[in-house]
Amino acid sequence: TQLERIFVTIRQTFSLSSKVEITVECAPGTLSDSVLEGLQRGGVNRISLGVQSFDDHEAASVARKHGHATVIEDIFRLRSAGISNINIDLIAGLPHQTRESWEGSLEQLISLQVPHASIYMLEVDEDSRLGRELIAGGQKYHAHFVPDEDLTAEMYEVAGERLNAAEIRQYEISNFARTGFESVHNLKYWTRQPYLGFGVDAHSMLRSNSDGSSVRFSNSDSLEKYLAGEPREIASISTEGALEETFFLGLRMNRGVDLKDLVDKFGEKTVMAYSHSISELIDLGLLERSAGIIRLTPKGRMLSNEVFERFIRADSAV
Repeated sequence: TQLERIFVTIRQTFSLSSKVEITVECAPGTLSDSVLEGLQRGGVNRISLGVQSFDDHEAASVARKHGHATVIEDIFRLRSAGISNINIDLIAGLPHQTRESWEGSLEQLISLQVPHASIYMLEVDEDSRLGRELIAGGQKYHAHFVPDEDLTAEMYEVAGERLNAAEIRQYEISNFARTGFESVHNLKYWTRQPYLGFGVDAHSMLRSNSDGSSVRFSNSDSLEKYLAGEPREIASISTEGALEETFFLGLRMNRGVDLKDLVDKFGEKTVMAYSHSISELIDLGLLERSAGIIRLTPKGRMLSNEVFERFIRADSAV
């Protein structure tokens, strides 16, 4: 299969660590015997399932073709094939979702004893037909059955409580894991480690200097242009840009950002330029500071975009 060809090419081109994490994202119901065999031959050891909801009515409302029984069967078959490192995605704020149905999905997730979960709040934007309908105030695609923002936020908070109590602990705004099962590739993004992306609309980042400056490049999001060899888009990230990224990516993680490490890397004057913004965010209850480490508060996680803007706006460094 094409997927197997990719795995073979990677192994022929790169020297892989014995502890390499190989993740494939799958839609429930697509793990046929041939696909599963291909994953095994490719050495895949982690699967992320886009479940979204264990309530069949909610899943159908966002065009998911699977039911909860399919997810349970997929997990059984993955474990039988020796793949036990499994992530499940859930979304809070889907059409028809209630506090009770959400708790039902969380209980189902916990009962399946998967080691990793990703919990997202429904994003309302023009990039999806549901988002466009919500913005327009229409009723297509079950838009008028979408929970309000307060209920969606409450469901996100409930998820944190339930999963942490089940020892699937939050380590990033949207991600929860049992000890030792944190997502390796995502941690690379959040800690600004170099990574390479291949294929249509793939993004990459290479660090060029010890001061954190780097180069990002991306392939075309059009298959036709990609196959035609359209040049990559390349962007240079300055030292100041690297510091901004270190702030807003690092703050995504529960462990937060160590200001002393930033001073050692970027210089005291550069880092202290953000002290006013940090103090204001602490006063607003969005950040907390302990032993030189700043972290988002629970309130800050709910308003994370507003926090991150303070580190990337032109007037933040004053």
